[in-house]
Amino acid sequence: MAQFNYDESKVPAYKLPPLLQLNDGSPVKDAATWKKKRRDEVLELFRSEVYGRRPGRPEALRFEVTRKDEPALGGKASRREVRVHFTAAENGPAMNMLLYLPAKDRGPVPTFLGLNFRGNPTISKDPGITLRKGDKESDRGGSAGRWQADMIVGRGYALATIWYGDIEPDDKRNAFSRGIHKVYGPADKIPADGWGSIAAWGWGLSRALDYFETIDEIDHKRVAVIGHSRLGKTSLWAGAEDERFALVISNDSGCGGAALSRRAFGETVKRINTSFPHWFCDNFNKYNGRESDLPVDQHMLIALMAPRPVYVASAAKDRWADPRGEYLSAKNADPVYRLLGTEGLPADRMPPIDKPSMGRIGYHIRSGGHDVTAFDWKAYLDFADKHLKTP
Repeated sequence: MAQFNYDESKVPAYKLPPLLQLNDGSPVKDAATWKKKRRDEVLELFRSEVYGRRPGRPEALRFEVTRKDEPALGGKASRREVRVHFTAAENGPAMNMLLYLPAKDRGPVPTFLGLNFRGNPTISKDPGITLRKGDKESDRGGSAGRWQADMIVGRGYALATIWYGDIEPDDKRNAFSRGIHKVYGPADKIPADGWGSIAAWGWGLSRALDYFETIDEIDHKRVAVIGHSRLGKTSLWAGAEDERFALVISNDSGCGGAALSRRAFGETVKRINTSFPHWFCDNFNKYNGRESDLPVDQHMLIALMAPRPVYVASAAKDRWADPRGEYLSAKNADPVYRLLGTEGLPADRMPPIDKPSMGRIGYHIRSGGHDVTAFDWKAYLDFADKHLKTP
């Protein structure tokens, strides 16, 4: 199998692993069996074969508010910065969170939480965001279009974001020696089912949720976790591992995220493991060019969110992420949502471009390429209004 494929006629014939069947072959006929048995089986398979096993909350976890509730975004929000320490050491590993709270809402408010690629100052032109060592004034707002902070707080939501490199460097040569892995054991002793960087980044998102549980301004039971591209893979795995996340959003996450692996369209398992060997556990390499041997596929990952709302988004020109495979994952997770007594994905076929379909599962494919746009955010806010806003 080639490392990538853009020809739909070359998609191999495949059969998806059954969602509603226990490992021993018994059918899953009711919600209780899913919740008490099958969900745990599926989660364990993903831990063992794809993402690896992550540790729990650190005993020494603590939170330091470094800047608090300063007016921002032209008075629409207040800005807070929080340093989340993973150990008791003052200069130990930590992540820096930027938080915007809507000024007109006194809380507790629902919140969007996501990791960013280039540093907190890039998500807004706000001159009050603390620059890191090495940052330049010209960096401010470089990724503002992907975050739409004004739109989000204007709709009554808080926005929280963290640079993913604070948790784990995205570096296949040094990730495990310089990231949070360093706290949990030496890089040369990671087992075949040890956590990769996607699991590490998702672990960091859970630590941000731990902070939300300590403050009154945010409703920690109404937090949506969101991610784009590799961080969309991360948001899905974070939502699967941590059921405290009330809503999960994947934007253009592709292979190892929302797209079906067995389609081998766009980026394949072999290509992603070759280019980014640190993202997944070592066991995932067994399926390079052998996607049909995987005991799971990504519709099962989407189903792990059930009955919580989950949104999968694609882009028409982002063939690398396999939009059709992303839609099919969302649609094939539908039976679990129905079993649990809620609506799945209303669309019986892939929706037209720029026409979202929103049930308990949401999906859209928009015009354009691999990015997060104002169109995407409007859809996510509408979806969150449907599921997170109190009556």
